[in-house]
Amino acid sequence: MDDEDEVSKSLYEGGHWVWNEEAEELEFISDLRVVEESLELLPTSVANVEFKDDIDLLEQQKFRKYLQRKTEEIDFVTLQDVKDVVLFTAPLAVMSSSLIKILHHCTTERFLRALTLYTQYYLQISEEMSHRTLELETKIRTENSDKIEMKYREDLEDLRLLVAKEYCIIILGEGSLAKYHHMGVAKTGSLSKKDAVLFETLVKFSIQIVWIALGRVCYNQIEVEINRLFKSEIFNSAEHKLNINYYKHINERERCVLLGHCVNQGQKLTTRSPLQNEVFCPRYIDFRQFGIGTIKYPGLSNRLRLLEIYLTQPEQNFEELRLSIGILGLPRSKFDIMLREIKSTLASAASSSSGVARNSMARRASRQSRTSRKSIGSVRPEKLYPDIYLPEQTEIT
Repeated sequence: MDDEDEVSKSLYEGGHWVWNEEAEELEFISDLRVVEESLELLPTSVANVEFKDDIDLLEQQKFRKYLQRKTEEIDFVTLQDVKDVVLFTAPLAVMSSSLIKILHHCTTERFLRALTLYTQYYLQISEEMSHRTLELETKIRTENSDKIEMKYREDLEDLRLLVAKEYCIIILGEGSLAKYHHMGVAKTGSLSKKDAVLFETLVKFSIQIVWIALGRVCYNQIEVEINRLFKSEIFNSAEHKLNINYYKHINERERCVLLGHCVNQGQKLTTRSPLQNEVFCPRYIDFRQFGIGTIKYPGLSNRLRLLEIYLTQPEQNFEELRLSIGILGLPRSKFDIMLREIKSTLASAASSSSGVARNSMARRASRQSRTSRKSIGSVRPEKLYPDIYLPEQTEIT
């Protein structure tokens, strides 16, 4: 055998063939271990990257020309619009082809919708529970209060389960996501460093996507909660960085509602993330929740049908159904290129005058009783998008 024969290798050597259901053709899968790419970023440094927030007009024109989706006369904000803005404002140091491809996968699409839906409802209930705690100082708690808060807890647990089921598909590398699994398709060796960087980057991008989809409000609270979902309270890097200990400052009743009863801390090395806890929670779970978005079930309850709509319906249909997930489904004309709300001059003037009035009221409140202060604090500004309401579990068609 000459040197040329020794060097040359067959194109289909060291692998096996599988049938690709999507492409309907045979696909060759190499069993050779892929050499891990040199990564400049460490998993711990991804959390410190910053997205550009102030985009000048020249950059906006570039975005409109090369990346922005072509809009129609009557158009609505979509999740793809939000992803485009996030990818455009992201630092190049954390960008990779794997990340971009996984962000545009259908499973990740459902995952991001579920995460945005959960976070919106979490912020909504967190605010509501704070008001209820204040009201307890002057009002008597009734049996109906327990029922209402139990409903809040069940809603949050079901929404966490929606996020968890899509997240499990991603981390298990099911179907066409196998190429992103840390063991690869051939399962010959773990690329742990590459997987850690991809995981941290996906979490960072998910936080930014959710924040923009919710109208750029409560960034710190969103960051802390999403990090808790994926990493547990013990390994919540965002909470450690901000040094706020948010969950230690809320009372037991609020904690029970916001975190649920499937909290299994365990030891540091054996603890599960809240998402995994929801999957293995001993509470009653309608088995159809695990298939929502991928399996068509007949005779769904109003609650499950609504969750299915949130996960699968195009954003263009939300207006007719009077629904939205954050700004998703709202008219595109209400926002600028970077998806910031366009406020009219009249609204700005009203906001400014109301701000002056609030400051004046706050000064007067400092000299008034606690009851007066709470009544002033209960005045809330007009919301960009409506609150979420989930039907009771027993409500059927």
